[in-house]
Amino acid sequence: MSNMINAGVSLLEVKGLKMYFPVRKGVPGKSEACVKAVDGISFNIPAGETFGLVGESGCGKTTVGKCVLRIIRPTDGTVLYNGTDITGMSDRRFSKFRRDLQLIFQDPYGSLDPRQSVSSILREALVSGNKKFSSVEIKERIAELLALVGLDPDIGGRFPHEMSGGQRQRLGIARALACEPKLIVCDEPVSALDVSIQAQIINLFKELQKKLGLTYLFIAHDLAVVRHIADKIGVMYLGHLVEMIDSEELFTNPVHPYTRALLSAVPITSYDVERVRQREVLQGEVPSPINAPSGCPFHPRCKYATGVCSEAVPELCDCGGGHFAACHHPLAGC
Repeated sequence: MSNMINAGVSLLEVKGLKMYFPVRKGVPGKSEACVKAVDGISFNIPAGETFGLVGESGCGKTTVGKCVLRIIRPTDGTVLYNGTDITGMSDRRFSKFRRDLQLIFQDPYGSLDPRQSVSSILREALVSGNKKFSSVEIKERIAELLALVGLDPDIGGRFPHEMSGGQRQRLGIARALACEPKLIVCDEPVSALDVSIQAQIINLFKELQKKLGLTYLFIAHDLAVVRHIADKIGVMYLGHLVEMIDSEELFTNPVHPYTRALLSAVPITSYDVERVRQREVLQGEVPSPINAPSGCPFHPRCKYATGVCSEAVPELCDCGGGHFAACHHPLAGC
């Protein structure tokens, strides 16, 4: 099983993506408010690489993934897959791309049909899109998929409730691979697993990427996890992309105050380092996306905010070397 593609070429490009959800106020004659879940973000993922999307719960990460996969239609913006605009494409035309773009869910148990065996789950994925296989080919491909994700082929007769959390997530990965995808959206794929199992699954993702040439959009809230798999990381806050940077540089040269606050909350095992480091504690709560603040969405909680921060939305500007930040007062590097 091989799915090699030309590395370095952008497989996915997201431009000015917006997703607004209307909220009915229940008052006749009043205009509807809207939840600005995603408010104009742009990024691209070169083929064979991993883009990590991080941020607090409710910042819009999962909504971005759903828009990329066309589970929901964005309010505005463009999603280009391999150079083709799939944003406004009809379902019939998009069907030829459906197998190329797959999703791995956060909850490995809730995403599996408890009435289907392992073999039945994989067989259903293999024949989706009117793919034709003989019974012998299906059996061989199921065994190959199970071996690929580190599961015993003899597990085919089991049901999801008879498997551990790690085994269920490996099955979810195998189901995605059954379609021979080029792009996989991983939506918090390890957050429901024990820490030791998380490391195994992350290593599996990396091995599969190297072997099959896969491209990942990896959505997570844990910076330590994303650091080990992502080539580039985008930090989201209240529907906006506030910083985008190479994975390792994020931990050594963050310039946005929100990114610095996130990093200061990451536990450090070294007592000497932990004892002297300065924590950046954010004041207040995340504003409601229904009544988002004017200007920079982070300014009500930012100790560096000035008048311009409440008036103008900062653009995502290049700080050099592929480091982008959306801040009127970046702390370093710009």
